[in-house]
Amino acid sequence: MKKKKLKKPFFSIITVVKNDEANIQKTIKSVISQSFKNFEYIVIDGKSKDKTIKKINDYKNKISCILSQKDAGIYFAMNKGIKIANGTFLLFVNSGDLLTKNALKIIYELFSKNKKVDFIFGTVKRHYTTNTIIKYGYNKFRLNYNFDFATAHSTGFFIKLESLKKVGNFNTKYKCSADYDLYYRAIIKKKLKGVSTNKNNLIGIMKSGGHSSKISFFEHLLEETKIRYDNNQNLLLIFLIFCNAIFKFILKKIF
Repeated sequence: MKKKKLKKPFFSIITVVKNDEANIQKTIKSVISQSFKNFEYIVIDGKSKDKTIKKINDYKNKISCILSQKDAGIYFAMNKGIKIANGTFLLFVNSGDLLTKNALKIIYELFSKNKKVDFIFGTVKRHYTTNTIIKYGYNKFRLNYNFDFATAHSTGFFIKLESLKKVGNFNTKYKCSADYDLYYRAIIKKKLKGVSTNKNNLIGIMKSGGHSSKISFFEHLLEETKIRYDNNQNLLLIFLIFCNAIFKFILKKIF
């Protein structure tokens, strides 16, 4: 592990990657080219077998910490990054995802006007095979009552490191929705305070075909149902949300 000593950074940006030589450099370039410079950059590699680590090392002078070792999955790797992080705010920009050039500047300026917040959601563009959508803000109603209760995307989710300690790290027993669980614990259970950027202030671009896209609808549904149960949500409400998600899925298939 290589770690450079810096003054206290405002942002800790963490990139998790494994065997993604095709995309890792684009992600790194989007981070190191930020117009706001007070950040540390941590890259966690899962002992890639392709040329990923070689491409990471091409930028070693721009990266604060590089760690390459085997892990038990994406959320284990993300938790490693959290343990290393030293910034005021934490952000994950995993391999293939991108930050816009002024992303950190936008978040810093928004925080300067809202210094009591625990987290900030930034607008993220997500490209699918057939269309592109904009994910922004957060919705407590959706977190409580909707299947697929993620609000924006983790590439746009900035959280204070000290606030994250109150919530706890990613729960690694979940394989595809541990980020949903973290949002639920932070916003619903711990009632952390947050704000969102303006919809037009694009923070990041999410790559389609990432980790969660390889998981089937029913795997997502079962894991989100377990998350609600583990977080002690009302059993009748969980059942109704589950049934409603199945109903919508069937209608979509028919029509």
